[in-house]
Amino acid sequence: MAHVTLQQALQTALAHHQAGRLDAAERLYRHILAQQPRQPEALHLLGIIAQQTGRHAMAVDLIRQAIAVQPQAPEAYSNLGNALKDLGQLDAASAAFRQALALRPDNPEVYSNLGNVLRDQGQLDAALVACRQAIALDPALPEAHNNLGNALKDLGQLDAASAAFRRAIALKPRYPAAHSNLGGALKDQGRLDEAIAAYRQAIALDPDYAEAHSNLGGALKDQGQLDAAIAAYRQALARKSTPAHGTGPANGAPHNPAPANELDAAPRQRLDLAPNLAAAHSNLLLTLNYHPATTPESLLQEARRWAQEYAAPLHAHIRPPANDRHPDRRLRIGYVSPDLREHVATRFLLPLLRHHDHQQFAIFAYANVAAPDGMTQRLRAHTDAWRNIVGLTDAAAAELIRGDAIDILMDLSGHSAQHRLRLFAHRPAPVQATWLGYPGTTGLETMDYRFTDVFLDPPAVPETYCTEQLVRLPRTVSCYGPSLPGPALTAPPALATGHITFGCLNNPCKVSEPTLALWVRILQALPQARLLMFAHAGAHRQRVQQRLAQAGLDSQRVRFVGYGGPRYLEFYRDIDIVLDPFPYTGSTTTCDALWMGVPVVTLTGATIVSRLSMALLTNVGRTGWIAHSPDQYCAHAVALAADLPHLVELRRTLRTELEQSPLMDAPGFARDMEAAYRQIWQTWCAAAPGPGA
Repeated sequence: MAHVTLQQALQTALAHHQAGRLDAAERLYRHILAQQPRQPEALHLLGIIAQQTGRHAMAVDLIRQAIAVQPQAPEAYSNLGNALKDLGQLDAASAAFRQALALRPDNPEVYSNLGNVLRDQGQLDAALVACRQAIALDPALPEAHNNLGNALKDLGQLDAASAAFRRAIALKPRYPAAHSNLGGALKDQGRLDEAIAAYRQAIALDPDYAEAHSNLGGALKDQGQLDAAIAAYRQALARKSTPAHGTGPANGAPHNPAPANELDAAPRQRLDLAPNLAAAHSNLLLTLNYHPATTPESLLQEARRWAQEYAAPLHAHIRPPANDRHPDRRLRIGYVSPDLREHVATRFLLPLLRHHDHQQFAIFAYANVAAPDGMTQRLRAHTDAWRNIVGLTDAAAAELIRGDAIDILMDLSGHSAQHRLRLFAHRPAPVQATWLGYPGTTGLETMDYRFTDVFLDPPAVPETYCTEQLVRLPRTVSCYGPSLPGPALTAPPALATGHITFGCLNNPCKVSEPTLALWVRILQALPQARLLMFAHAGAHRQRVQQRLAQAGLDSQRVRFVGYGGPRYLEFYRDIDIVLDPFPYTGSTTTCDALWMGVPVVTLTGATIVSRLSMALLTNVGRTGWIAHSPDQYCAHAVALAADLPHLVELRRTLRTELEQSPLMDAPGFARDMEAAYRQIWQTWCAAAPGPGA
């Protein structure tokens, strides 16, 4: 092929590429390479097409071939970084971006993309520096402002994050990712109405934006609009594409006569959506637990569907374990969690870690925590080894766990936010179990056990509602560690106010319509009583007030409080009796109420989430507050309200009852967990093939 013909072919291929005719462009690039296998521009541009169509490994190979021929091409290193990022090879991606900057230090897109990678690695301060450098070089680059906002959000700087997202939108109004990210910052601030509007704007700009549909579902769930939330999650699962969030434009090849960012016009046919869709599907599962119409059968069916779609394809990566099969040796226990930080889950994990027998068990933590905090350090102090898996692909994290020769790998999050269940589909440990973070089945074939107790999963309830084998601890599956130092106990507020104040400090999305209906009945039965609730300003508060007005009750009888932060427990000083929501009852909040001397009335039901408070109250010996029907729930609440001397006595004694119960026997709980670990390990040893088999 003559040189001029080669250039003409490149120009024609590039025109197809820029117009989005990727198949035609790819055929021409391959034709050129058949004639001249080391033609760097064709290699590079073919690599970009591979990247745009989700073939990231091929993209890396092609772009590296181009670099081998033309090693001084900053655009190639930049695009190599993008491909490596999408493969989950974050260290290599960071190195590629830095090489691009070494060759061309004034490229704002590369600084922006580097900031994105650093954020994924959990290096948030470095990410801020990179994004701000991008903005210094080009204040009008919307992707840099968007990426800066993401890093600020991860650091908890929500006002600054919102400002960065708004700046990105001002520069590029038709920017779906920035609108969705703004929604996330607003949601974290409790500004749910505004968050929902932002998510809807993102969807209006890109109806196929799966993540925006999923985020919308989360905000609707938090507002208590469960049917709308479920519909939004199902819309997310029906989507087949999503925008390239925060990534700068693809860079053109050297000597490309077209502007570098014109290639951004080519449609990015993202084929690697499994993590995003898996998260949306998990959010759907979590939300179904809140819905009054949900049955154990429907939860199992949805969990199985999740596992079949997102976990089963990874079973090809399973390898036979090489663990020493001695049944009585020191075991290596691994805990996998995104919540090893200030989070309600750590209130139950820390007591266990503090009391592990390190002579019998080596404790490893696999932390998917982007922004560690003081609680992270407290947890870490009680482990033998701490591994940061932020930014690691599931395959890479599985290799790390295999390298540590973990015997029992414990999932602490289930289908809650930022989980790593797909890591368990690789089966990096011979025995795998789930505990703590999610009250239900994961659906995974590779999750061998689910830890529970005889109250959450009574022996009479069929085990066919979960894919795991149940490990029923003898007393409790929860060991409570209160926030210390806690507020001092005070007298019931009714002594000063002259009326009973009922309260609920649970997440307001748990306050279902049937819950509200019963609360209205109680307020009607006690005309002087008041209700105190935790709820963000906006739709949630309006829903409750409208429900009271419809029943002919003064809306002023309900008082709302917002996020209390460290002072949250002090809200219980203003509550005489806690009314538990249903079907998703309290857990941490129930323990907190008991710690503050406040009785809890709960209604138990058919799903695991409807038995959470029942299990806790049973362990404290307060079964008289457990209702088995709506009428009984109302009767318990009215009876407690009528006995003020009893409420005074409870304020004095409940904390001690909690402290002396199994719920705060941390050493005993650790022994129960460890006995269970030893038993399931010995079961595996007995079933496993012998050496050399």
